[in-house]
Amino acid sequence: MYHTHSFANSYYIFMKKYSLKFWVIFWSVSGLFLLGWFFYWNTQNRGVASSVENVLSFLPINDSQKKEYQALTKVGDFLLKSDDKEKKLLVLFQNNMEIRPGGGFIGAFGIVKLKNGKIISLETHDLSNFDAKIPNIITPPYPLEETGVADFWKLRDSNFSPDFAINAKKAEEFYQLGGGEEDFDGVIGITANVLSSILKITGPISIEGYPGTYNSDNAILSLEYQVEKAFEEQGIDRGERKLVMADFAKEIENRVFAFSVSQKIELGKILLEDLNKKDIQLNFKDKKLQNEVENANWAGVMDQNWDKDYLMIVDANVGAFKSDYYVKRSIDHTVDLSKEIPVAYLKITYNHTATQKDWMTRDYRDYLRVYIPENSQLIDQKNFDDTRFGAEFGKKYFGAIVRVPIGTSKTVEINYNLPQELKNDYNLKIQKQAGLNDVPIVFHLIREDGTTEEFSKVMNSDLVLSDLK
Repeated sequence: MYHTHSFANSYYIFMKKYSLKFWVIFWSVSGLFLLGWFFYWNTQNRGVASSVENVLSFLPINDSQKKEYQALTKVGDFLLKSDDKEKKLLVLFQNNMEIRPGGGFIGAFGIVKLKNGKIISLETHDLSNFDAKIPNIITPPYPLEETGVADFWKLRDSNFSPDFAINAKKAEEFYQLGGGEEDFDGVIGITANVLSSILKITGPISIEGYPGTYNSDNAILSLEYQVEKAFEEQGIDRGERKLVMADFAKEIENRVFAFSVSQKIELGKILLEDLNKKDIQLNFKDKKLQNEVENANWAGVMDQNWDKDYLMIVDANVGAFKSDYYVKRSIDHTVDLSKEIPVAYLKITYNHTATQKDWMTRDYRDYLRVYIPENSQLIDQKNFDDTRFGAEFGKKYFGAIVRVPIGTSKTVEINYNLPQELKNDYNLKIQKQAGLNDVPIVFHLIREDGTTEEFSKVMNSDLVLSDLK
């Protein structure tokens, strides 16, 4: 059985020296495995299939959700069963307030070891220290060097692909270059949003001696501000500035392990949403398990088999700072099939809602890549200068630097021809970037006979045309 409570107590005495990133990883991994354990706890004596069927039979969920829970049980079976085998996981903390193609800037990573259904150790490494061990030998991908982000490629920037399987492999390579000796069974990417999910169930938390209340909307930002700036205003010694995390972690622990069955179910639902939103991404060495994860759409991979119309918009904050907290995006996309060669008109609007420069934001500088079907041809663009072209994953992409000053809005416009054969039995798939949620999208389809349909959606998962309707 999985016992996080005793594990958390043993770490509590060391809380003073650990960073916010450590505790975000701890809470996120604990919540993820609580979810896995919830659907796995009854399998050890009766077998996975029968147990899952019994558990799922009384839950108020639809067939699609049941399929997801069944996939999650496979993950639980792999990680939590009593087989006397140690499982090792590399956990990447991705701060999506500084967005990167894989989900967010990697500020820290954790190494989690499990055996017989228990977490037996959890250690974390801050990338500012670990990256110093990696030799300065690898040139970073464009435009990290050109924009002054990094002279050499290191683990912190390893998630520069929109495909998590690529990022997981690259992270392991950098880990080994830095002297790491563990051979991992899997890699998990988590964004800061996962802690917010847990707080949706625990409810708001107030910490004695500190102003304000931490809730699902403000916790990450407020805690980061507390340990970076507010402690000075409160007269707290720099060496004591992280003590707030000890009390915060203890309160989270107390509430989570006092959860009722219904609260555990609600936590399970929310964490499943995080998996579907790609706030949690999974990659495993075991091919059968990885196949299950991909079928559930939790692997964060680009769909290389889709042969219809395709769109994926990928942002990379190359201006540093946490400006993505303030930058709001929206998408307007039109496909005209009435022309002899179909044409797509894409508009991406960035609204920088900050009103002034401060400790976490500046003018926004973004490297935007737009992935579309192979053999598509760029016609025209606006606010998308010095366009670069590339191809990967069976797709073509256009890329350029986009700058959005504080307090302004900018719309990027990209017009391109689509392959003519896409007119036959038209369908569209839009894949979502990890770390970017609640992005409104409006899609206009002009059919061959000139009739027009319009669909709108708030994008929190990959979409196909039927999802937009």
